[in-house]
Amino acid sequence: MPAFVTLSGRSVRLEPLSLAAVDDLVAAASEDRSTYAFTRVPHGRGEMVSYVEATLAEQAEGRTMPFAIRWLHTDRVVGATRLMNLEYWQGPMPWPPGAHGAVGEVPSVADIGYTWLAASAQGTGVNRESKYLMLSLAFETWQVHRITLKADVRNVRSRAAIEALGAHLDGVRRAETRGADDTVRDTAYYSILSSEWPLVRERLHARLGLVEAA
Repeated sequence: MPAFVTLSGRSVRLEPLSLAAVDDLVAAASEDRSTYAFTRVPHGRGEMVSYVEATLAEQAEGRTMPFAIRWLHTDRVVGATRLMNLEYWQGPMPWPPGAHGAVGEVPSVADIGYTWLAASAQGTGVNRESKYLMLSLAFETWQVHRITLKADVRNVRSRAAIEALGAHLDGVRRAETRGADDTVRDTAYYSILSSEWPLVRERLHARLGLVEAA
């Protein structure tokens, strides 16, 4: 499975998720929960402990790489995100279809998801730089073929943020899952391919104020 890493940017540091971050995550999730209409975010310490433990169990299987998001401007943990649904295409095909099989050293495709931020960190660029750091790891270190991003079709803000990255709308899967508001949710699926990453990276560099090295 891929090695655990810390990803550092100008204003954000993505730290491997651990139980040590629980209290900071509880504080972040408690700021203003009205912003989580379409996002399921743990509420209270008990839910947060269960959330972290379940995520770490998936990480141990090589299926996800979760992070706590530290905003360097305030030196506070302000949310969480992850590279998830990691698929490994190396080696023989598993049998029967759908079986997990052995994981490889690096994923071949992945999703970015389960991202949530404290209300004070929303609209600050924290989300954009977090996505940039994970996309860079996936495309430049792991050399994945595709990154998938998903959002509740009603979540205009999240969809706008995904589209601003330059992700391609693949379509809407109707009645895809249970929504955060306990309704039946339609989900918009977006993707970025490895061939599209150079242009996406250039766009993100411009938006983040970064300059390509000569």
